[in-house]
Amino acid sequence: MTKDTKYDRPLRILQVSGAAMGGGAEKMAWAIFEGLHRDGQTSWMAVNNRNVEHPEIFAIRRKHKSRIWDWLIQYFASVAQRYVGRVKGVGRIKNTFLNMSSPGFFWSWWHGREYFGYPGSRNILDLTPELPDLVHCHNLHGNYFDLSFLAKLSQRVPVVMSLHDEWTMTGHCAYTLGCERWKIGCGSCPGLDIIPRIRKDASAENWQVKKGIYEKSRLYVSTPSQWLMDEVQQSILVPGLAGSKVINNGVDQDVFKPSDRAAARAKLGLPQDALILLFTANHARRNMFKDYDTVRGAAVHLAKHVKDQKLLLIALGGDGKPEFIGDAEFRFVPYEKEQDMVAAYYQAADLYLHAANAENFPTTILEALSCGTPVVATDIGGISEQIESLEKAPGGWQGETVPVSDATGIVVPDHDSAAMGKAAKHLIDHPEIRSVLSENAVNIAKQKYDLSLQLSTIMNWYQEILLER
Repeated sequence: MTKDTKYDRPLRILQVSGAAMGGGAEKMAWAIFEGLHRDGQTSWMAVNNRNVEHPEIFAIRRKHKSRIWDWLIQYFASVAQRYVGRVKGVGRIKNTFLNMSSPGFFWSWWHGREYFGYPGSRNILDLTPELPDLVHCHNLHGNYFDLSFLAKLSQRVPVVMSLHDEWTMTGHCAYTLGCERWKIGCGSCPGLDIIPRIRKDASAENWQVKKGIYEKSRLYVSTPSQWLMDEVQQSILVPGLAGSKVINNGVDQDVFKPSDRAAARAKLGLPQDALILLFTANHARRNMFKDYDTVRGAAVHLAKHVKDQKLLLIALGGDGKPEFIGDAEFRFVPYEKEQDMVAAYYQAADLYLHAANAENFPTTILEALSCGTPVVATDIGGISEQIESLEKAPGGWQGETVPVSDATGIVVPDHDSAAMGKAAKHLIDHPEIRSVLSENAVNIAKQKYDLSLQLSTIMNWYQEILLER
C-alpha cells in the first residue's frame, strides 16, 4: 500500500460498524480492519455488537441516566445475544431491550420516526487511546448510531461512509425495491414493512431530517457499485459530499479459489454424481431482499429437463427440512461462518444461481467467480457489473454481452425463473462452455476482485483525503 510523506507514523483509522463479525457490510468492515493491521497501520473498530473479543474493538454503549437500569438492560440483552441465530425472533427481542435504555425511542417508534438518540455514538472518538486520523463508517442503521452527530464528527476528522444499501438516501428503507420517491422527498410510502420498518408513514419527515444532517456535514462517500453511486449523485447526500469513489468489493483469493470438485464434495458429504446448484443468502427463504422463489423455480425447470442425473439445489444460509420434487432435492444448510467451508460449497457446485429483489454488489457472486463457479444471476442493482454475460445465451436479457472467450456467466431478467432455468440448462448442456467460463471467472476475479486490491485502493484514498485536509 502507498505510504505518504505527510505521516512519519502509521495511520490511525477507526471503522464504525453494526457488529464486529457478520454478513455483508460487517464482513467488509472486518476485512478492512484486519487488512489495515496487516499493513502496519493502527486500526480500531467501534461496534454496536462486540461479538468478537479483540483489544482494538470497542463497544458503542447505549447510556441511560440510571446506571442500575442500564446494567439490567445490557444484562438481558447479553443473555438474548446467546440465542441470536438459533431461535427465531431473539434478535428483535435483544434490540427491544437495548432500545428501552434510549429515552424517546418509543415515542419515535409510535410516530414512525427514525430514532437517532444514541449518545454513546457521540463518544466514539473517546473510545480509542489516540484520536483517529480518519473515521470510516459502514451501515449506520441498526439502532446504535446518532446520525445527527455526523456534522460535528466530520468537522473534527475526515469521515468516509461506505454505502452498502440505500438507507442513507431514503425515509427509512434499506432498499427501495424500485420505488423512486427518495428522489423527491419520500412520503406516501408504499413499503412501510421494508427493513428498517416504521409503524406509520413519517418517511417524508425522516427524509427531511437526513437531508438537514447531510447539508451540515462533509462526507467522503464510497460505493461498491456504479449503480449505487449513480443513485448517490441524485440524492440528498450531494450537498454533504466532499468526495466520492466507486471501490469494488474484494474477496480473499487465498480462501476463495478453485479446487478439486470431487474433493470438495467429499469434504461436505455431497453426492459425487449429482448436478449441484448453489444459492447463498442469510435466511435464504425468508430474506425479503433475496428472491429464493426465482431460484427454486429455475431449479424446478431444470429438473424437468435433466433426466439422467440427480439435481441438488443447496440454499446455504437457509433453514428447514429438505424438499423433494421427483428426483430433485432442495436442501437447506444453516449459515456457515468458517470461510474455508463456505468456499468448499462453491467449489463443489456446478453452477451458482443468484436472484434478488434488491441488491448492491453481492460478495457471494464474487466468491463464486473466485472459485471458478459460473454464475447465472438476475439483473438487480449492481449485479450486471460483476458478470461478463455470455452472448446469444437463452434468457432474453437485453444488456451488454461478450463472447464465450470473455464470459463468466449469464445475466437474466429479474424475477424470471424460466429465463434463469433456460440459462442454467444451456450451461449444463454445454460443459465445454462451462469450463471456459470457469477459467475466465478465476482470472477476472484475481484481476478485479482481490481483497488486497480493494484494501490498497481504500488505503490510497485515505491518503488522498488526509492530504486534502
